[in-house]
Amino acid sequence: MLHEYKTIEKPVENTLLKEKGSKFIGFAFPVNNEAELKNALEKIRTEHPKATHHCYAFRMGLNGENYRANDDGEPSGSAGLPIYNQLLANEITNILVISVRYYGGTKLGVSGLVKAYKESAKITLEEAQIITKELETKIEIQFQFNQQNLIFTLLSKFDAKVLIFDANENCVLTASLKTAQKENISEKLSEMQHISFEFKD
Repeated sequence: MLHEYKTIEKPVENTLLKEKGSKFIGFAFPVNNEAELKNALEKIRTEHPKATHHCYAFRMGLNGENYRANDDGEPSGSAGLPIYNQLLANEITNILVISVRYYGGTKLGVSGLVKAYKESAKITLEEAQIITKELETKIEIQFQFNQQNLIFTLLSKFDAKVLIFDANENCVLTASLKTAQKENISEKLSEMQHISFEFKD
């Protein structure tokens, strides 16, 4: 079971590749959902309204199972796919790479386009800081007021971060922890009296 994935730390913008008068401007964004993806694409379309093409590829999901390669009017497979292949080559996910092309008057041909878009994605990703992120899961725990110390000690042992804590006679707490620790913490909590818990994912 995979508990971590590789992505980029922060956006990379405006890498430049020139090929026979055409300009390819590269962008990379870390994206976690469709909304972030749409926002990033919209932002680039707004910044480059006169570009000839906005070609892109993205991968999302732990195994990159949600993906798309878009040629945006370039010959089929000549733009989106070479960009997508760079994402695969770097084994990264939750990422969007866009290559904005300004046509320079000289046709590059399909093989020239494949090479240019591949190169544009490659230099963009070379600028990026690739990081490994661990998957996290949320847990909600209900317990009695006098068990606080017990619960907090347990959570710190598993490096869990407390997100919400509602302290009453019956306390409710939500924490996030690494998915890899799910079974271990379940085991410990199951051994305790007067406690109920559930995972929120």
